[in-house]
Amino acid sequence: MSGALQAVFQNQRSFGPAPLAAGSLYSWGANDFGQLGSGTITNRSSPVQVGSLTTWLRIFGTQESTFSIKSDNTLWAWGRNSNFQLGTNNSTYYSSPVQIGSLTNWSVGSQASGSTAAVKTDGTLWTWGQNGYGQLALGNTTTYSSPKQVGALTNWASVSVGNSFMIAVKTNGTLWSWGGGVLGALGLGNTTDFSSPKQVGALTNWAAVSNNNASLHTLAIKKDGTLWGWGQNVNGCLGLGNTTNYNSPVQIGALTSWSMVSSGEVSTLAVQSDGTLWAWGNNVNGQLGTNNKTYYSSPKQIGILTNWSTATVNLYSGGAIKTDGTLWTWGLNYDGQLGKGNRINSSSPAQIGALTNWNPMITLERYSMFATKA
Repeated sequence: MSGALQAVFQNQRSFGPAPLAAGSLYSWGANDFGQLGSGTITNRSSPVQVGSLTTWLRIFGTQESTFSIKSDNTLWAWGRNSNFQLGTNNSTYYSSPVQIGSLTNWSVGSQASGSTAAVKTDGTLWTWGQNGYGQLALGNTTTYSSPKQVGALTNWASVSVGNSFMIAVKTNGTLWSWGGGVLGALGLGNTTDFSSPKQVGALTNWAAVSNNNASLHTLAIKKDGTLWGWGQNVNGCLGLGNTTNYNSPVQIGALTSWSMVSSGEVSTLAVQSDGTLWAWGNNVNGQLGTNNKTYYSSPKQIGILTNWSTATVNLYSGGAIKTDGTLWTWGLNYDGQLGKGNRINSSSPAQIGALTNWNPMITLERYSMFATKA
């Protein structure tokens, strides 16, 4: 990893969970497409280890397609592959992890709505899968079944994939977007589609971005700890106290203490630097964890605890890891995705087991969850 890229990752860690340690991988919930990686299509209502390896590092995915980057920087994928999103050069579904190529320089990635993107340790950006709106940033709308490099630049730091669009941050703190621009999703002040990266404004202090599988909006944190949103604002998911759509970034409140944010389809979870957990947006399934099903158009604190580390949310459920290494979930539990050994829904956080060695990262797909143990 280049020195510049390493510096950005170190800076971003102050706006998110603690650095990850490689560990064993656990999955639970729906498994219709083999997305749990267990070698079967059997649902699981409590965490089950995927194989016996202890080298899993980063997990990402949203639409029944799962990816992991191991500690040796190899990239692995499994689950649904109807849009070639696994990058295996075919449309075959896999129920256990399959390596993507043989390279050992993958760093971070994101996947949603049949499209996938990843950044390598050399700062290059790669995309593959569905491309109907030019969301692969390759200057066309051609679908690709294996990773393709976006341009020749080597200063990409991170990327997040939404519904037919992508948002990325470069090592110089600039923000870039491309793909479908409907409802202002790209933050460019318009609703135009672009098949190559376009800079969002001229600022150089962006730190982290988040969007999700069916989302047409983005939440982002700047290096000064401020929180920003743009795009579709159905159910108040931008946290701006209204349901107005915005086609360029708008600050959410005046606080400078936001450390991480997870944007679901129409719901949002965020953690502040004091360890408090906040939620807003759609709450039809209790996915906000506020012990009710009330929608909120501005940030609402979940309880009073100050030991939350990281969180994730989608249209159905939420999950989080505390600083003590415990795992908590809430929301819809139709396929056992809350990991409680049953199918009972919950509108407030409930601890899963008694273990205290969960890594500060949790990945939530449509009806499945993933986490690693140190």
